[in-house]
Amino acid sequence: MAQIPGVTVGALLRSRPEAFGLTLDLLAGGDGLDRVITSPHVQKTGLALAGFHEYLKPGRVLIFGESEVRYLESLAASARTDAMRLAFTHDVPCVLLTGGFTLPTELVAEAARARIPLLQTAIATPLAIGKLESILEDSLADRIIIHAVLMDVLGLGVLITGESGIGKSECALDLIVRGHRLVADDVVEVRRRAETILIGTSPELTRHHMELRGLGVINVKELFGIASIRTSKRVELVVQLERWDSTREYERLGLDDEFYDILGLRVPLIKMPVAPGRNIAILAEVAARNQLLRARGHHAARDLADRLEQALRQEAERAAAAGDDDEEEIEAGGGR
Repeated sequence: MAQIPGVTVGALLRSRPEAFGLTLDLLAGGDGLDRVITSPHVQKTGLALAGFHEYLKPGRVLIFGESEVRYLESLAASARTDAMRLAFTHDVPCVLLTGGFTLPTELVAEAARARIPLLQTAIATPLAIGKLESILEDSLADRIIIHAVLMDVLGLGVLITGESGIGKSECALDLIVRGHRLVADDVVEVRRRAETILIGTSPELTRHHMELRGLGVINVKELFGIASIRTSKRVELVVQLERWDSTREYERLGLDDEFYDILGLRVPLIKMPVAPGRNIAILAEVAARNQLLRARGHHAARDLADRLEQALRQEAERAAAAGDDDEEEIEAGGGR
C-alpha cells in the first residue's frame, strides 16, 4: 500500500512559517508534535463543538476563529470540557487559534491531555488560512530528484539534462557568464504545485555551488554575485543534451513538439546534439527565446510551413488558370 505523504506538526513549526508571514506559537500539547498533517486543506467546523463531530476530517488542521471561541465562551465550564473532549477524540493533528483571542482554560487543558498541539497566531482567520494552506501545499507536494541543472534563462526555467560528463555544468557556466541565473547544479529537487506547476530548487547543502571537472567545486554566488543565482524557479523547458550520432537523423524543422514527463506533467523538450564546435550555451539560450515566442503563439517552423504551403497553393492555382487560358485559345483558334 502506498504511503500517504505527510508533515509532522513539529516539522511545520521548524519550517520557519514566519518567513511566509505566519507566526505560530505553541501553547499546549507539545507531546504531540509527532502528529502528522496529511492534507493541505484546513477545516473550520464549529459544528464539531456542537456535537456534530463526524464532520471532522482526519489529517487536517482544525481552525478555531472568533465564532468558535465565542461559542465556547457561551457554554458552562463542564460543557466546554465535554465539547473539546469529544472533538479531540478524532484524528486531529493540531488546532490553530487565529485572531489572538483569549483562550478558554478548558481548551488548553484538553489539548494537553489529548496530546494535540495547540497553536496560536494573531493573524485574522482568512489570512491565516491562506498562508497555512500555501505552506502545507508546498510541504506536501509530490516531488522528485533529477540529475540535471536548472537555470533561469530570460525568466524561463530551463532544465538541462543528459548523461554524466556530457557538459551540463559547463553549459550552465557559459549561461551564467552571459547573464543568466543558476538555480541548481547536479541535483534538482522538483515538486508539483497546484496540479499543473513544477517548481525546481536546490538542496540546502549544495545551494549556489557547482562542480566543474578539472576545476572542482565553485561558489557561483561568491564568484559572480547575488544576481547570478536564485533559490527556485518554475520548470518550463527541458533541454536534453545528447552525444552526436552521425548515423542518426536529427530534427531539422521543429514542426513536431516533444515533451518530457515530470511527475505526470508534460514539459516541452528540446533534444540538443553535442559535438565539437557547437556552442551549447548559445543554442540553449536560443531555445529558451524560441520557447518564449511559442508561448505567445509564434511558432517559427509552423509559420514557415504555412507560408510554403500557401505559396505552393497559389502557384498551383496560377498554373491551373494558365492551363484554362491555353485551352480557350486553342478552342478559339479551331473555331476560325
